[in-house]
Amino acid sequence: MSDEQDHRAPEGRAAEHREIAEAANPHFRHSYDKDRQQLLRRLSRVEGQVRGIARMIERDEYCIDILQQTAALRAAVDAVSLMVLEDHVAGCLRTAVETGDATAYTEEVMDVVRRTLGRPVRAARPAPEQG
Repeated sequence: MSDEQDHRAPEGRAAEHREIAEAANPHFRHSYDKDRQQLLRRLSRVEGQVRGIARMIERDEYCIDILQQTAALRAAVDAVSLMVLEDHVAGCLRTAVETGDATAYTEEVMDVVRRTLGRPVRAARPAPEQG
């Protein structure tokens, strides 16, 4: 990536990084591939939790019990997010080392972390002044 300010949205930078990774490695796989089955099992459990909460509401169950289940649901979704995030960070680090573009991948990782935490993604920073 050049030293000029990158005005693209984070999604555009992520797409470019994905293309670079795929070009660098013809056997490219998403970094979560190794955890695919575990992720799918966890997501099936999440689906079951959502259906269970819906049944609780249909049966007019006690609010505190429903809130406890929504907290458990949130924790389950967070666990899935964390697994995908860990795999993504590891993949970004690997690609950053292979391509020598640590700055761009650091920005991408931080954008992903901010999104995962529900924080706003920062606009691209201006390139440092040279001279």
